[in-house]
Amino acid sequence: MSETAAETTNRTTSNRRESVPVVTVESFYNSHAEKLQMKLEGPRVGFHRKIREPTINRPGLALSGFYTYFAEKRVQVFGAAEHSYLKSLSQKLRAKRFRSLCARKIPCVVVSRGFHVDPALLEVAAEEKIAVFRTPMITMKFINAATIALEMDFSPTATEFGSMVDILGIGVLIRGASGIGKSETTLGLIERGYSLVSDDVTRMTSIEGRELMATAPELTRNHMEVRGIGIINVAAVFGVGAIRTEKRLDLVVTLKEWDSVEEIERVGMEREAYEILGLKVPHVTIPVRPGRDIARLIEVAAMDQKLKGLGQNSAADFNTKLLTLMEPRSTNGPA
Repeated sequence: MSETAAETTNRTTSNRRESVPVVTVESFYNSHAEKLQMKLEGPRVGFHRKIREPTINRPGLALSGFYTYFAEKRVQVFGAAEHSYLKSLSQKLRAKRFRSLCARKIPCVVVSRGFHVDPALLEVAAEEKIAVFRTPMITMKFINAATIALEMDFSPTATEFGSMVDILGIGVLIRGASGIGKSETTLGLIERGYSLVSDDVTRMTSIEGRELMATAPELTRNHMEVRGIGIINVAAVFGVGAIRTEKRLDLVVTLKEWDSVEEIERVGMEREAYEILGLKVPHVTIPVRPGRDIARLIEVAAMDQKLKGLGQNSAADFNTKLLTLMEPRSTNGPA
């Protein structure tokens, strides 16, 4: 008997933790300062402020006094145009316009092209508790790179309890009840030359609602727990080629005790799906019992999924041939 929709929903959400990301100036700076070449100018203030939109704003119109459509939820970037405009103003008016900008609920200010910020403006920012950063990057390059970084930071995440392996370019999440042999199976796949992404706990990130990217929690990255042995460093034991920092999820495999599987798929015509963060991923269930080489079966399932991705479905091809053989032959004799 196949699962009902309610049972499928309960199964796919019972051992998952989903979270809505909160991005602060501090987390943005700590995660991307090196890549975006950002350095703090002035005192360390306003790091608690939230970045509420995953994109960048250039406040040229705001500095001229127009705030009707001001995007105050975004990181504010001062490029050459903003820098030149502020320099054209008197010192008093410059401070007034900048104070008006900082009085809004903006997260922070980033000055591009390596321009030095006027000390008077840094003083205003410190009073309003707005962090100011400087980067030597060209304005548009910074905006593009920062937008990509923020898109990742704002992507919804979910924690799946299972091990993730890269098999011939196919990212496979191995799920199952505690003690069923997920880690041992993962270890067997690593011995065959495949790469570990995470063991036991896998963090999933939805990329623009198109695909799921899997990675390991920082604490357990590159490590595995093997019952009877303990914690092992996979990179140290098998080499650096045995690990991957992240991998796209292509297939979910659920291991179940043989007796608990009500109906075992024999042909493969009915394709299951496993839903994570609103995205459906191909799913197979593999019954487990003594004597079965589970690592080999998962390896074959990954290869089959790779063929399906290339447009070749073995079960559908076999079914087509079978139907062709079953078609009644013409009974008309020769003319």
